[in-house]
Order: sequence, then C-alpha cells, then structure tokens
Amino acid sequence: MATYHFSTPLQEEDMRKLHVGDVVYLTGHVFTARDMAHLRIRGLLEEGKPLPKDFAGAAVFHAGPVALKNEDGSWRLNVIGPTTSIRMEPYADVVGRMGVRAVIGKGGMDADTLRACGQYGYVYLQAAPGCAAKLAQGIERINDVTWFELGMPEAVWDLQANEFGPLVVGMDTHGQSIYKNLKEAALHKIDEAYPA
Repeated sequence: MATYHFSTPLQEEDMRKLHVGDVVYLTGHVFTARDMAHLRIRGLLEEGKPLPKDFAGAAVFHAGPVALKNEDGSWRLNVIGPTTSIRMEPYADVVGRMGVRAVIGKGGMDADTLRACGQYGYVYLQAAPGCAAKLAQGIERINDVTWFELGMPEAVWDLQANEFGPLVVGMDTHGQSIYKNLKEAALHKIDEAYPA
C-alpha cells in the first residue's frame, strides 16, 4: 500500500496506478453531489444541456455539508461528512461520462460502479465516517454553491481542498473492491462456522 498526493484536475493515468488499500490526499476542487444532484445531472446529460460545472478530472464527494453564510454572502464550512454511497449506484456510468476521476463516500458501491471504474478510469475513495469536523479541516474554503434550491445537503458545493484526507482506495480500476473482498471473506467464515 502506498500514499499519494494529487491535485485536481485528476489524471486518468494516475487513477489507474492506484490499488485497493492505497491512501490518497487531495488538493484542489472537490464537488459535493448527492441523490438529487446526480438525478439532475443525468437529466441534463440526457437532454444534451450543459452542466453547471466542469467535472472533467474532478473529485465528487457524496456528502452533505453544514455551512454558515457570512455577512458578505460568502460561505464557511462548519462540518462535512460522507453519506452512504450505494444510493448513487444507478449513476455509475453518468459519473464516468462526466469525466469524474474520484468518487468519495462511505460504505462502498456495487458491481456497476466497479465495472465503471475500470471502463472510465475512476476510483472510489473511502472517507472516514463519523469524522465530519476532522474532514472539514482539509477544506480551506467554499468557492461557490450551485442548485441551493435543492437544500443545503443536496446542493453542489465547490470546495477548495488542501491535503484532504486520508482517503482509502476502496474500489480501483483493476476490478478490486475492499467491500466485495470483505463480503466474500465474511460469507466464507459463515460457511466454515455453519457447514451445510
């Protein structure tokens, strides 16, 4: 296992070097996107309309931040923690077509995402759950927010990250998934403990 420090825009060849268990720190733009943002993005792509942000080489964080608005209209981040990523599984190919290179979340994703990681050249990075205040320390500022009408957690936040992490590669471009491996190991132990 190795440790990597990357800046956005992320490059496909760098993502293809990563393996499950590697540790990543990110600097640059990190965009949040949850259920409603993914749904809206898919609709725009299907209609051939432009996206509000250039997601090529981006890191997309499955998270709902808590931010406070300053008197001058700018925002400051209070806390940010990962949300359960499996809800975004139906958008695995959408994420790939957007040119995203890293998806950050918790709990992992499933077979469609694992396939899409290899096909499009992106990775899934596990953020530490329950560490929202600590994760916020890796965000220098909020650059802006898009689709705030969806609500604070569902809006797309453009965050300026500085050594954001540690993030663990949970799914790589080589067909490996710590979540799949863990499930298989657990099922094997169950079979050993309770033979048929």
